[in-house]
Formats: sequence, C-alpha cells, structure tokens
Amino acid sequence: MPDSAPAMTVPAAAAVQSAAPVKTSRFRTPGEGNSGAISVATVVTLLALWTIVTNMGWVKPLFLPTPQAVFEQFWQYLTGQANDKPLWQHFLASMFRVFSAFFLACVTAIPVGIAMGMSRWARGIFDPPLEFYRPLPPLAYLPLIIIWFGIDELPKVLLIFLSCFAPLALAARSGMRSAAQEQINAAYSMGASYWQVVRHVVLPAAMPEILVGMRIAIGFGWTTLVAAEMVAANMGLGQMVLNASNFLRTDIVIMGIVVIGVVAYLFDLLMRWVERRVVPWKGRM
Repeated sequence: MPDSAPAMTVPAAAAVQSAAPVKTSRFRTPGEGNSGAISVATVVTLLALWTIVTNMGWVKPLFLPTPQAVFEQFWQYLTGQANDKPLWQHFLASMFRVFSAFFLACVTAIPVGIAMGMSRWARGIFDPPLEFYRPLPPLAYLPLIIIWFGIDELPKVLLIFLSCFAPLALAARSGMRSAAQEQINAAYSMGASYWQVVRHVVLPAAMPEILVGMRIAIGFGWTTLVAAEMVAANMGLGQMVLNASNFLRTDIVIMGIVVIGVVAYLFDLLMRWVERRVVPWKGRM
C-alpha cells in the first residue's frame, strides 16, 4: 500500500495541472482590435485643448485663432460671403490639379515600375533618374519648371505629377518581386506561358504593393499642392492659404489646412476600401 501511494498522486497532479487555466499572450498586432474610439477621443481632446488655450487668451489670435473663428471663415467661404472666391471654386481647382496629375502618374509610373521589375534593361534605364530626383523637394526644381513651361496649368500639374511618379514606380517595381518562386514554378508546370505567369501570378501578387504606392503617391500630391499653386494661381486651396498668409489671416490659413487635410484623409480611406475589395487576400497568406 505505501508503494502505491506515489503512483496515485501522479495522475492527480496531472489532472490538477490540466485543469489550470492556460495563459495566453495579451500581445496584439497593431491591426487587431478597433482603434476608432481611441482616434475619436484623441480628436476631441485636441479640439478641447485648442478651445481652452485660445479662449483663455493664453495664445494671441495672430498665432492661433479660436476654433469659432476658423469655423466662421469656413462658413463664409462655403456660403460665398467671404471677400474671395467661394470655397467650392478653390476646391474644384485643386481637385482637378491633384487628380489629373495622379491619374497621369498611375498610367505611366505603374507600367514603368512593372517593366523595371521584369527587365534589367528597364531597371538600368529608369532607376538612375528616379533615384536622383526622388529625394529632391519640389521647390528645388519649381523654378526650372516655370522657366521651361511657363505659368499656366501645365507646370502646376507637372509638379504634382513628378511628386506622385517616383513612389508609384518604385512600389510597382517592389511589388513585382512579391510572387513566390513556388507559385511561378507551379504556373509553368501547368503549361502557362511567360505572359500568362506575369498576368495571373506576378501582377496579382504585386497589386498590394501597387495600391500602397498609390496611397503614398496621393499623399505626396496633396503635400505638393501648395507649392504647385504658388505658380501664379488665382484659384485653389493652396493659393487661398498663401494669399491669406500674406495678410496674416491665420484663421483662413488654418481653415484651408484643415480642408486639405480632411480631403486627403477621406481619399486615403477610399483607397483603403478599394484595397480591401481588390486584394482581399492581403495579409492572409
């Protein structure tokens, strides 16, 4: 009997150990969970701080106007009561410049990037000029564009186009390397031709990178908008901001900045929705 006691305790200990709750990691990747409530709370907190600081007179209105003053200017521009063109005219002018440049960049930069990912000749031809001008700020070559193309709409669209072209082309080139070699070999083993492999294997694998490049490119386009509308523009959100800064109208400047930021953010949300629809397999492979 004494010898059997230890043998009886082993299953009991195992049962107790198995009944204990299993510890799981509380770590989550940034994509998990819903951060919408946190984002809303952050925006509300910033607005509250802005309201308190400005209404208490801690900062002069010249440097930071009150939210009420900014909203008043927005309403006057929206209803056409401001001593300037209505907001919708500035908005449409900027939208035309940004999205025409973005469309031209898409139809030219994406094929160039695909060619760079497929051919060493294309990579050798396009890579040096892309890597040379990509780090340059648009204001660096703005005077040269004015000298070459004048002060009409062309230099404005061209400046935004150049800011969108490089990130799109590089994203497409990087995406062409996303297809696994096993997938390519499997397609060849089933009798696919070279162009069929490119169309049905390589391009679908590159689409997530291309869509990310489109999001980055449109962000660069909006960033370059103010610089582009410095070229003798009489309409546009950037021109409205620059004109207001000349008269120290900080309320109009902040109102224009908020409008530009909100429009860019809404388009980024649209691109994320398109990304989920076009490449639903992203992150699941």
